[in-house]
Amino acid sequence: MTRVLVTGARGKTGVPMVELLLARGRVEVLAGSSDPAAVNVAGARPTAFSWDDPSGWPAATAGVDAVYVVRPDRPDAPELVRALLDAAPGDARVVLLSEREADYEGLDGWALRVEGVVRQSGRGWTILRPSWFMQVFTDPRFYRDAIADGELAFPSGGASVAWIDAVDIAAVGAHALLEEGHAGQVYELSGPEALSLPRTAELLSAAAGHPVAHRELTVDDAVAGSTGWARAVDTVTFDRVRSGAFSGVTDTVERVTGRPARTLEAFLADSGQLLHTRR
Repeated sequence: MTRVLVTGARGKTGVPMVELLLARGRVEVLAGSSDPAAVNVAGARPTAFSWDDPSGWPAATAGVDAVYVVRPDRPDAPELVRALLDAAPGDARVVLLSEREADYEGLDGWALRVEGVVRQSGRGWTILRPSWFMQVFTDPRFYRDAIADGELAFPSGGASVAWIDAVDIAAVGAHALLEEGHAGQVYELSGPEALSLPRTAELLSAAAGHPVAHRELTVDDAVAGSTGWARAVDTVTFDRVRSGAFSGVTDTVERVTGRPARTLEAFLADSGQLLHTRR
């Protein structure tokens, strides 16, 4: 029996990760969450885990063979990830959810410093660098309600985005957590095609059953209302979108999992009902 701790077990990649690991059989999945009572995946073991409470990490990591680390998007992430790995068994594999082309210099090299902690941990590691999640279109915290109102406001600067399904990210991560041959690998992950924002809006229109128009924004407009670290991260992210950092298409999902990455059109065909009305 392989024991795996999944941090962020209720998140976009965490939920499918838990499900995929359980489907493998002979895997005990510790579903880490700051609210373990809210974990509702049958077969998973709800486990208290919070980046705000390091005192609980020794219990959460006890006896684990692998850890899926969803990077906390906060300025002390390098220190937190280091402390988490220090609490875990020395031979436990670690798979880190990072971001596409994390070698950028913004935010004092923050993203790369988080990766550096994992690389220098002295254990088998794999780093996932995905493009933007397709789930932002169905999540009310991002674009779902605006899409229901007929608009996709996004500062692309004319660049395309190779949207990726979070399930595909989790599928690659599950292979890395359970199988040999992935240690020391940095996987740049994308969907099967790079789409302009106008083309993305066309696909959203078809799925939602009403017109959705892309409206170009400045980065300042896109981050209006946010402050502090969140604003700095969003600003850098949108600047990188405009530079084309999220447009590269890779075949990594198919190479690792044996099946092609899901298209945005297929994703929306299954979830388009979420785009019809506000909730």
